[in-house]
Amino acid sequence: MQDQNNGLTHVNEHGKANMVDVTDKAITQRQALAEGYISMSAQAFSMLKDNTHAKGDVLSIARIAGIQGAKKCSDLIPLCHPLMLSKVQIEFETFDELNKVRIQSLCKLAGQTGVEMEALTAVSVAALTLFDMCKAVDPHMQISDIKVLSKQGGKNGDWSC
Repeated sequence: MQDQNNGLTHVNEHGKANMVDVTDKAITQRQALAEGYISMSAQAFSMLKDNTHAKGDVLSIARIAGIQGAKKCSDLIPLCHPLMLSKVQIEFETFDELNKVRIQSLCKLAGQTGVEMEALTAVSVAALTLFDMCKAVDPHMQISDIKVLSKQGGKNGDWSC
């Protein structure tokens, strides 16, 4: 079916949107690692690091939001399969000289399709949560550079950038 549609896997032979059938794919261990960044003013960054934002511990809440985002990926992205994630991990790294936070997500499962979209969604939702919680101090924050860093498992094998 893929060749009949010019390599498009989410379009059927009639050109209509179609969820890919993964029924016959082998269950394998899969994981994906994604990252993104949010830059903010020195004041907002200092409050984030010192845990003094009026809305509370913004990093802890963003971590929970990112995990929830990965779990809800198929509700947000059309044609994504609902997955039984076995692990979602969100980590933050702060860069003092840049007033910037790196958000990294790791998603894992044993399944028939990859978890790149879940990892990207986790980073995106965590970044959006940081924005929401800090916007009263800095409405000009910038979310940037969201990408997949690596993936493991599946028929196309492992890769990283």
